[in-house]
Amino acid sequence: MSEKTIAFHTLGCKVNHYETEAMWQLFKGEGYDRVDFTQNADVFVINTCTVTNTGDKKSRQVIRRAIRNNPDAVVCVTGCYAQTAPKDILNIPGVDIIIGTEDRDKLIDYVNQYHEERQPINGVKNIMKKRTYEEMDVPYFTDRTRATLKIQEGCNNFCTFCIIPWARGLMRSRDPEKVVEQAQQLVDQGYKEIVLTGIHTGGYGEDLKDYNLAQLLRDLEEVDGLNRLRISSIEASQLTDEVIDVINDSNKIVRHLHIPIQSGSDTVLKRMRRKYTMEFFESRIIKLKEIMPNVAITSDVIVGFPGETEEEFMETYDFIRKHHFSELHVFPYSIRTGTPAARMTDQVEEGTKNERVHRLIELSNELATSYAEQFKDDVLEIIPEEEKDGKLIGHSDNYLKVEVEGDPSLTGELVKVKITEPGYPVSKGEVVKVLEKPMVKAYAYLERTI
Repeated sequence: MSEKTIAFHTLGCKVNHYETEAMWQLFKGEGYDRVDFTQNADVFVINTCTVTNTGDKKSRQVIRRAIRNNPDAVVCVTGCYAQTAPKDILNIPGVDIIIGTEDRDKLIDYVNQYHEERQPINGVKNIMKKRTYEEMDVPYFTDRTRATLKIQEGCNNFCTFCIIPWARGLMRSRDPEKVVEQAQQLVDQGYKEIVLTGIHTGGYGEDLKDYNLAQLLRDLEEVDGLNRLRISSIEASQLTDEVIDVINDSNKIVRHLHIPIQSGSDTVLKRMRRKYTMEFFESRIIKLKEIMPNVAITSDVIVGFPGETEEEFMETYDFIRKHHFSELHVFPYSIRTGTPAARMTDQVEEGTKNERVHRLIELSNELATSYAEQFKDDVLEIIPEEEKDGKLIGHSDNYLKVEVEGDPSLTGELVKVKITEPGYPVSKGEVVKVLEKPMVKAYAYLERTI
């Protein structure tokens, strides 16, 4: 009897990639083999993105390509675009199953049901009614080197440019015991670094009684054998004094925080319905730099939000330069149908948006290069993630991308490197020492499994 095969295509963010891995675990448990998306498979799963209109378009293209190349396969569509536009997707001939951003554990049952009935299945429900976190465990990742740990779902912010609360629902935090349990499981699988992720990661605990993000970070500090803990993204408003104190006391939280700024202008932030002022944002950066000199602060910026004047743009530009952000992700504002910002009348011209984007990208490149240059001849620890053209590439704790010569067996290990040629986007280094794997982990794991 031939093996059943499944192929996945994931669009969008780290959360989607985590959830694809969780779905793969379910199918693996049912005897499926995973094949590349370009191959013929019995089942295709497209995990979609809807953060922009372009995300919708890309999702549709991938769905159509899968149907065209594999007319006999069962084609399943899930994720954020599936949640917000199920009718549009079901209107694509050849889509067999659609589920949104919950009930992914029912996907195998839906596939079996489809085999029996040969009728399209719409499993999308009203996500706004969901009040509990959907457990989706991932004991290890197909991409072996970096472990992502999802700790929460949903967002209560409703920024005027964002569709995500409608795709993901309201804030739901994962049970802290489950988070710590999975973190230990990942470390026992050999992962040296765990990246905490979610739709609104820093909001973890806002829906829990007597428990918050600071407490979760303290509990994760106790995970035996964990070397590095990274928060994928945290809002300035969630960088409380308590969280900053925990970061200060931690031996595992890395010298890198991704804090989305979106705009450096109070008037634009108000129109975006963001929950902080620039004065508050600045106070958080200053406090972080006091406790962690040379901390890498990366950020997201939206350029050309409706009504953004040259003066407002320059407030953003000057703030970023003043505080030496180490890298920016710069996005031109993109109309997202169904959001309040899409209905604003004073949309900024595309030419103006693009020109501002280029100015900020140039600034980002300049700041990123000068940040890297601070570490010339310093010894940093990296975890090699990939091999490219005979070189190993990995990230330091402060998120410098470093390239070294070394044996591929070092992939996923903790390696001390001396930075010989700092630069951006990649610094060059040489291996100084490979840090030994602590034996205590193996014994701890045996004790738990006996």
